Amino acid sequence: MEIIIGLVCLVVGAALAYLFATNSNNSKVVEANRAVEEARSSAERLTQEARRDAETARKAALVEAREEILQLRQKSEGEEKKRKQELQVLENRIMQREESLDRRNDALDRKEHQLSSLQGQIDRRKSEVDELFGRQTAELERIAVLTKDDAHQELLDRVRAESVREEAQILRESEQRVRAQADKTAREIVSTAIQRCAADQAGEITVTSVHIPSDDLKGRIIGREGRNIRTFEQVSGVSLVIDDTPETVILSSFDPVRRETARVALENLIADGRIHPARIEEMYKKAEALVQERVQEAGEQAAFDIGIHDLHPELVKTLGALKYRTSFGQNVLSHSVQVATLCGIMASELGIDEAPAKRAGLLHDLGKAIDHEVEGPHAVIGADLCRRHGERPEIVHAVEAHHADVEPNTVLDVLVMAADAISAARPGARRESAENYIKRLEKLEEISNAHEGVERTYAMQAGRELHVMVEPGKVSDAQATVLAHDIAQQIEDEMQYPGQVRVVVIRESRAVGVAK
Repeated sequence: MEIIIGLVCLVVGAALAYLFATNSNNSKVVEANRAVEEARSSAERLTQEARRDAETARKAALVEAREEILQLRQKSEGEEKKRKQELQVLENRIMQREESLDRRNDALDRKEHQLSSLQGQIDRRKSEVDELFGRQTAELERIAVLTKDDAHQELLDRVRAESVREEAQILRESEQRVRAQADKTAREIVSTAIQRCAADQAGEITVTSVHIPSDDLKGRIIGREGRNIRTFEQVSGVSLVIDDTPETVILSSFDPVRRETARVALENLIADGRIHPARIEEMYKKAEALVQERVQEAGEQAAFDIGIHDLHPELVKTLGALKYRTSFGQNVLSHSVQVATLCGIMASELGIDEAPAKRAGLLHDLGKAIDHEVEGPHAVIGADLCRRHGERPEIVHAVEAHHADVEPNTVLDVLVMAADAISAARPGARRESAENYIKRLEKLEEISNAHEGVERTYAMQAGRELHVMVEPGKVSDAQATVLAHDIAQQIEDEMQYPGQVRVVVIRESRAVGVAK
């Protein structure tokens, strides 16, 4: 720094000298020199002051640096002391831990030694116990004359027998609870369906007698040498019975549609008054077209009422033919519509699809329209007809199973069976004289009471269910099943009845104790 200041002073002096030298004349050289001397003195003075200041600043900085170094040293010594103390504490802890581990290791060694000695004793005791157990087993086998394996097998057999009995009891109790709950739920569903399907019941039969204004028309109907009546019977396929019944002509045929066609044709002939073979053929063709139109309309209306719109045309036509078919006084078409409605209601209560249930209910008695033409039960005939015209297998099976001609195995089968029974069992649905009704119930009870072991018999549900009480000492559970089958078979062989009869054999044992 002193050199820099000296150089500055020299430069300033030189500059001033140069200025004075260039701008002054010789007279001013002296003054210039004097000025230079003054400048040089001033520069020296400034240089000395700068040196003193620099020395002072250097000493002050040195003092500060020494103080700062002293403080840092003291701080580092304090931290080092603190770390030494922490290290000492950690070292003490480690030493204590090592001493503790050494003590534990010694204790474990002692326990291991003790366990080794105990294991030797246990092995000796075990061998002694095994030997003693072998001697005891041999002695027991000698006394009981039974080997160990035989005893083990006998114990297992006893346990297995007891477990089977307990399992059977649990299953029987569970089945009874489930059956009771199922019966309760079924009653609720059936009662709901009956209440929601309030249909009028009116017994009816297909009219087979035709009223004529006077008995004089009988001769005209017969015709000369019987040609009119022969032509009528040949064209219609219906037997025309003319007897002494006043003002009445009777039509006889197994085909209800053909009988209805003949009735319409005969009434039109009587109203027209012209009765001869050509007119008979003409009137029968008109009547046939009219009846077929009515059959088609009846089938379409029934399907529309139930909400089914994709039936095969042949099924619709066959369904309409049920309008002229009766079963124990109940119109079969009305019965089918009612069964379909009941099936839909019960399916809705069970939470399943209503459409298949309604469809199966509507078609279940379809075979009755042609059962006079085809041999076999009407349920099987109707199922074959549905199968030929593309109905789904579950619908066909429900139709075939509604009278148990095949085993019912789906909910839909049971729904159709239940709805069919409900519709047929409604008051007024089917006509039967009181005398025949009483005779039928008496015959049911008579057949049941004739079997050995039967104590009492009750005909229930208007003869649709037979409750047979048997003596438990004479009839076992297995024999009760055989008895129910024998009674049902005998009823089928000896009686005529609508629908089906359910035989229930009840065997009950009671133990009574009296505390006095």
